[in-house]
Amino acid sequence: MKFSYLILSISLLILMGCSEKKQVTKTFPLFVGTYTDGESEGIYRFTFDSNSGVLQEKSLAAVLPNPSFLKISRDRTNLYAVQETADFDSLGGGVTAFKLKDGLLELQNSMGTGGAHPCHVSLSDNGYLAVSNYTGGNFSIFELKDDGALKDSPQVINHKVLDTAKTAHAHMAKFSSEGLLVSDLGLDAVKRYQNQNGQFTTASQASLDLPDGAGPRHFVFSKENKFLYVINELNSTITVFQKQKDGDYLEIETKSNLDASFEGENFCADIHLSSDGRFLYGSNRGENSIVIFNVNEVTGKLKLVGRESVNGNWPRNFTIDPSGNFILVANQRSNNITIFKRNVEQGTLEFLNEIALPSPVCLEFLD
Repeated sequence: MKFSYLILSISLLILMGCSEKKQVTKTFPLFVGTYTDGESEGIYRFTFDSNSGVLQEKSLAAVLPNPSFLKISRDRTNLYAVQETADFDSLGGGVTAFKLKDGLLELQNSMGTGGAHPCHVSLSDNGYLAVSNYTGGNFSIFELKDDGALKDSPQVINHKVLDTAKTAHAHMAKFSSEGLLVSDLGLDAVKRYQNQNGQFTTASQASLDLPDGAGPRHFVFSKENKFLYVINELNSTITVFQKQKDGDYLEIETKSNLDASFEGENFCADIHLSSDGRFLYGSNRGENSIVIFNVNEVTGKLKLVGRESVNGNWPRNFTIDPSGNFILVANQRSNNITIFKRNVEQGTLEFLNEIALPSPVCLEFLD
């Protein structure tokens, strides 16, 4: 009997030890882009605890005017930030390259983007960076040096010449295996480009057109680019496109982001898929919510799961943390970042806590 108790005690100790190992704290640096027309000074850095869902260790990572959108390179050695202004130089705003060393930012260089109020930056897998200039109505494509710094003389593609009846507002440019897609909120279209010997030219499917007044803002691809999900700022919808055998994208569905009872003004902002592709999330400014959809893995179509209040005002960008268990929301007008626990099986969100920060806009994890 004593021997049995001894074996049981040893087993319990082993189980407790395994449990303790599973609870080892995993933390991730989080960089936050802001607007600096108030109390904010630039880019901030936090540490996020993926066990507790708490942000801590706030510090000012870089002083920069209106770094409203950030992007970290895939190899985690560089961070890029737009300067969403109209006075970086005579043509408009700017973009800045930083070196990441031990989680800290070291300035490399800054360049003008060729248009006013750049609002988005993205990276390719082969040495290109694209910046969307909202007021400028154009976007610029930079080549990168071996150390990640910006080369001069970017290619600038002007959307203002594409439509004389509408006002171009390039809002997001993202590289894909087929080239480059650019959502233009003012033209109600997602434009497609291809890389030909280092210069980007119009692709065979030149435009994915949306209804007048839709205002496509951000978009996200499913795995292997089979489906494309576009969040439309002005008519508060998400449009689903499916890739055809010839490489063209065909619209298959559009869903409203708003509750049927909501009567105020609303402007959608950001959109993200969970890493397993099962759930799609979008942010609503006005309704001040995150809408949640289940994604049919075969058809790509969406089924409403529900919506969650952001516990703040004017949610801009949001992000899913590297563990996949939390969603963090940047609420620009209420000056806070709110943190939600994510149910990975149901897609639903549960509010956990918040932290104050003036005019947060963009959240970028260093994973």
